[in-house]
Amino acid sequence: MKRLLDLFLIALSCPAWVLLMLIIGVSVRLSLGSPVFFTQERTGLNGRPFKLLKFRTMTDASDAQGNPLPDSDRLTALGRAIRTTSLDELPGLLNVLKGEMSLVGPRPLLVEYLPLYSREQARRHVVRPGLTGWAQVNGRNASTWEERFTHDVWYVDNRSISLDLRILLKTFLFVIKRTGISAEGSATMPKFHGRGS
Repeated sequence: MKRLLDLFLIALSCPAWVLLMLIIGVSVRLSLGSPVFFTQERTGLNGRPFKLLKFRTMTDASDAQGNPLPDSDRLTALGRAIRTTSLDELPGLLNVLKGEMSLVGPRPLLVEYLPLYSREQARRHVVRPGLTGWAQVNGRNASTWEERFTHDVWYVDNRSISLDLRILLKTFLFVIKRTGISAEGSATMPKFHGRGS
């Protein structure tokens, strides 16, 4: 049922998100050049890696040693606008269509975090990751890692179609209000360094 709901909602909204992706894709191409998409290996269902798609929002600027500059220095004005409206996540719908993600579930995180989770935190991987989730409508990036994982595991234990619809509605309201986009003192979210981070 959950997979059918994902496909139904994507098909229903297809004209809107395809048009938005075309407009944003052209804007990113003109502003940042190629590639338009940012791809990154993330952890999916049962810990399997997959390539997450997002719109590119940062430059490739680096320091004299060749190390990338901090996110806040590489984030462009267009990129900031796309992020604050969560439109950078739209290409993730392609991941949903491929079955790598769901519309609702724990957000897919970096593969490098896999050995850092406690056994309880790792339970977030028993469901498909989502474009949005319980953690996102309960603080988003403004939450601590521990709070986010607690919300993720709660979702795993309480997931249902009605809960998914509730999360999708709350996500829409969060996007309109543009709340919780980044953690305090960070342009996005600080890295996870271990169980108690």
